[in-house]
Amino acid sequence: MTVTDLGSLVARAGANDVLYEDVCLPGRPLFLRSACPQNFSPSTPVLFVHHGDLRNGGEFRDFWRPLVDEAQLLVITPEFSSAVYPGTGWYNLGNRVDADGRVKPREEWTYGVPGRLFVALRTQGITRCRRYGLFGHSSGGQFVHRMISLGFRDAVAAAATANAGTYTMPDLDVAFPYGLGGTELDDAALRALLAFRLTVFAGTADVDAASPHFPNDVAAMRQGPTRFTRAHAYIAAARDAAKRYGGPCAWTIIDVADVGHDGRHMSEAAAPVLAAALHAAEV
Repeated sequence: MTVTDLGSLVARAGANDVLYEDVCLPGRPLFLRSACPQNFSPSTPVLFVHHGDLRNGGEFRDFWRPLVDEAQLLVITPEFSSAVYPGTGWYNLGNRVDADGRVKPREEWTYGVPGRLFVALRTQGITRCRRYGLFGHSSGGQFVHRMISLGFRDAVAAAATANAGTYTMPDLDVAFPYGLGGTELDDAALRALLAFRLTVFAGTADVDAASPHFPNDVAAMRQGPTRFTRAHAYIAAARDAAKRYGGPCAWTIIDVADVGHDGRHMSEAAAPVLAAALHAAEV
């Protein structure tokens, strides 16, 4: 397989695009949309931004273009097109199981794409950073928190999920994807997950339950009547689990006042928080 020259992502300040094929998912290319700051160097922290259900990676990259100079971040949005990565199975749920519900080899899960991409960036000398960050909005928020929950976080310094429609609760008695039951996680793995730095951003006005993109199946509705209430239920479940297991809970929630299901404004709220965490991680 041809190795993609990722240097094009930082060829100029502003917007850049690269067609990329993950080594473990041959024949399923995705676009990498980057927002490169003016003063980029290999020491600039890397943040992967995950789009929502519209698969609008370019639009999400553009949300971050006005933010990267102040934040001093290289933002890369992997765009998982609906044509190549169809449905929630390939994206929100990480291609974890096949059509019959059988678990696929872990290397085929799309949750592994950001980590392998970061290794490629380091190998090609584009970044010298030791760790990277994650931000996801809506379906991208589902992708990010499930990726973290299932252990794809070895080089992740900080992660944020914003306005997710449903959550994988830190509960081994509830089946995936609404809980962690039926996964490879055990009590020790759950304690380690709760000790990882995860930030949940919740728009206080994200309360539209009539949207066609709002998950309203029975299991989803058990998590709450709106995305806002579900975010708080997720954090409450994490804190309760930490008490049961006798360990710390490093998860936090930030309410973004008067913002609904809006990727631009949620990105603006998350940028300074993630920038501070990622710069501190490299000190």
